[in-house]
Amino acid sequence: MSEPESNQQPAVPDPAVVAGQERLTEPVVRTGMFGVSGTGDTSGYGGLQVRRPPRVASPRPYGSYFDEVADRLADALTAVGASFGEAVEQVVVANGDLTFYVRREHLPLVAARLRDDPTLRFELCLGVSGVHYPTEPGTELHAVYHLLSITHNRRVRLEVTAPDADPHVPSLVTLYPTCDFHERETWDFFGLVFDGHPALTRIEMPDDWRGHPQRKDYPLGGVPVEYRGATIPPPDERRSYE
Repeated sequence: MSEPESNQQPAVPDPAVVAGQERLTEPVVRTGMFGVSGTGDTSGYGGLQVRRPPRVASPRPYGSYFDEVADRLADALTAVGASFGEAVEQVVVANGDLTFYVRREHLPLVAARLRDDPTLRFELCLGVSGVHYPTEPGTELHAVYHLLSITHNRRVRLEVTAPDADPHVPSLVTLYPTCDFHERETWDFFGLVFDGHPALTRIEMPDDWRGHPQRKDYPLGGVPVEYRGATIPPPDERRSYE
């Protein structure tokens, strides 16, 4: 009897196919340096068009240790009665990083399996980053978790999305205490609400600040501030290059 081929990959389902979701296949185009209009953009690049490529799932094999991590995560989820295809929307390998796009309701489960499974052991969360994509209806807000396995010397990224109309994702503070200040900063700057966080208050901006200043739709300037007696004029009174 012939032996199976050694390079055959385990059958991990393609999350995009399992979910049956349609993804953008054309680049997303935005105009201007910052993607905003009518707010006094004086960068001189008001007519610039920036094309961001669509998010496309990566084919197997992923390369490096990425295939092993994906397979072990699928096994760990199956062991607790969950499904890799239901929990993970897409697997993307780009710029040397492995990213699992996780559905927000499954984020704590996936993070717990990555932390606790002995074949994975991602013991440390290095930080949480927020991103705002106003041109992606239904998934405008992103939270990105950067995980490190000290045991295996490996890294992985978890990315979860939420719509502007419902900007809620589960907090991971109980799993990774280092997320405490990072989730506060992401809420402060982007408006993502981390459900279950013990004290989701501002950490950079004043407590009475209105809005979230790193969102793409936040006004560029014109906010009244005090700086050694100087004032910042409103956008319609500032110099413009358009």
